[in-house]
Amino acid sequence: MQPTATVLVYSDDATIREQVRLAAGRRPAADVPPVEFLECATLPAVLSALEEGGVDVCVLDGEAVPAGGMGVCRQIKDEIFQCPPVLLLIGRPQDAWLATWSRAEAAVTHPVDPVEFADALAGLLRKGRRLGAA
Repeated sequence: MQPTATVLVYSDDATIREQVRLAAGRRPAADVPPVEFLECATLPAVLSALEEGGVDVCVLDGEAVPAGGMGVCRQIKDEIFQCPPVLLLIGRPQDAWLATWSRAEAAVTHPVDPVEFADALAGLLRKGRRLGAA
């Protein structure tokens, strides 16, 4: 049996979390492990899940309320030891500078494009595997 990767998905909107699951599919690329999703609708749930460990990649909704994904990203990069890579969902391409400010490793725009999203997620999963092997 092949190991799986855990992807934390944070959004206050259940339809956004569903879009992320559907865009990624069971396996975003042939050379990465199958993924399991851990859905969080609140900042305390995100922090709790990250403290428990075992998360390989975080997908954060930059448009979430009351805690937006960009601020959450910056917070977890400061507070979580060996924070997993973050893929940020941003509202507009012009918000890419905010994604950089938040220290996200990658960003894609709403609405979620399945090809673009799967490519970005697979890239972060590959990066995580290389770091874990080092």
